[in-house]
Amino acid sequence: MSKQTAATGVTPVTSLDIRQSKGDRKLTMLTAYDYSSATLVDECDIDMTLVGDSLGMVMLGRDDTISVTMDEMVHHTKAVVRGTTRSLVIADMPFMSYEVSTEDAMRNAARLFQEGGARAVKLEGGHTVVPQVKALVNAGIPVVGHIGLTPQRVASLGGFKVQGKTAEAANTLLEEAKALEAAGVFCIVLEAIPAPIAARITQELSIPTIGIGAGAECDGQVLVFHDLLGLFDRFVPKFVKQYANLRETAASAISDYKREVEDGSFPAPEHSFAMPQHEKDKFEKS
Repeated sequence: MSKQTAATGVTPVTSLDIRQSKGDRKLTMLTAYDYSSATLVDECDIDMTLVGDSLGMVMLGRDDTISVTMDEMVHHTKAVVRGTTRSLVIADMPFMSYEVSTEDAMRNAARLFQEGGARAVKLEGGHTVVPQVKALVNAGIPVVGHIGLTPQRVASLGGFKVQGKTAEAANTLLEEAKALEAAGVFCIVLEAIPAPIAARITQELSIPTIGIGAGAECDGQVLVFHDLLGLFDRFVPKFVKQYANLRETAASAISDYKREVEDGSFPAPEHSFAMPQHEKDKFEKS
């Protein structure tokens, strides 16, 4: 692990720690989009916190991730970084922030680092983003790869569908994973691909794989914060396990609040402030 920070005494996780964990232990990654969720993720010793462009759907109510902007990613990354002391904060590079040129990729990744405070970035794609990955890594910016179901390309993929279901498609995924490893990524997210393919990719790479809908043989797993806690109910993908139903709990609490306000039981005396009797008497006489 890296050295402890003087301010907190906490040892932050680095991209090198993640790379070197291959074969030693299973890794954990969760998304977070604001200060409060980031503090929860960090306090639970999750290895990596992903500021995902999925915020467009779960935080902003959009239909996909494509409309998320660099300004929005920087804004949310700042908030997550404020709530994090140990976990490695990784920021998604949003749609069209890196595809056109290595110059675009460098400029926008620099914003996520300098303005947002991220310590790694994630790019979607295989062979087509290898030049961008190489340029970022050479500039000292750690990069996470992402292949399989890549939400930014959902229009060309025909929707949110499992990828790599044929031998030819599976071989392409393996080749892309190896190309990204050679380009310098320190880990790769494998999304919505058959478990045997993910297992093969995991075996053949010397860097960790992080699965989401890719089976149990990956080196680690990632879930969306709101999916794990049952806070997002628009749809629940097959690969999501809801460890709680906080939406139901929250709705019950809000309903209790409404009822108590309406029947006058809230606020009770213990929720109100008093004043010295002599000051109260003086006030009433005035």
